[in-house]
Amino acid sequence: MSDVATLPTTRDEDWRYADAAALRDLTAETLDGWHEITLTAGEAQVQTYVLDDSAPGVTRVRLALGEGARAEIYAIASASDYTRLEVEVTLAKGAHFEFGGVTIGGGEGTREFVTRVRHAEPEATSNQTIRAVHWNRATGNFLGRIEVVKDAQKTDAAQNFRAILLEKGASANTKPELEIFADDVKCAHGAAIGALDDSAGYYMAARGIPPHVARRLQVQAFVADAFVAMEDETLAENMLAKVLDRLEEAAI
Repeated sequence: MSDVATLPTTRDEDWRYADAAALRDLTAETLDGWHEITLTAGEAQVQTYVLDDSAPGVTRVRLALGEGARAEIYAIASASDYTRLEVEVTLAKGAHFEFGGVTIGGGEGTREFVTRVRHAEPEATSNQTIRAVHWNRATGNFLGRIEVVKDAQKTDAAQNFRAILLEKGASANTKPELEIFADDVKCAHGAAIGALDDSAGYYMAARGIPPHVARRLQVQAFVADAFVAMEDETLAENMLAKVLDRLEEAAI
């Protein structure tokens, strides 16, 4: 993990799906602006990020988790302009990292999450759930890298990305990576990109639910997956409400 910022281009793997025009406006100062968080042994922390039109651009977070520590990050990327949340995590023995994120919006904006999770010691766990909902010519991206070092036995790591494209002009991209040097681990990733499930819509319509309500309920259930691990139900409901507010702009 370098501390010296280098201005990126879309030729860089970690920026390959970014908005090329927006990258030209980045500065070294912006890229050096890491939010550094260190959790001591057994400490727990929950962070939320709402990257809307009041907070577009690049946000970078670097986490170091001590033995048995737990960090949770939940995020929404919904700004109209280019928006990127980048998270780097290093896990000590028995630590856990949870990430739940939603990219959502229309227009021509690009919204993306980029994560790098390094299991540096044994028995650590991590889980990432990312959902994307886009329309018009918008793009939602997820680039997730999991690294398991040689001695990090009993690692359990997973990441899951799914996207719903509400219109043909919208797009989604994902680049999951696993780099594993230990031999006693559980690591998994999954990805799916598609449209709303018509059969589910017909099922609800047959039971008297108006089509636009049925489609909204489908999207609501879809994005709620990103916040299912949150123990604070009020906070989870508030995050979901912010996502659904953005959905009001979509023609569904």
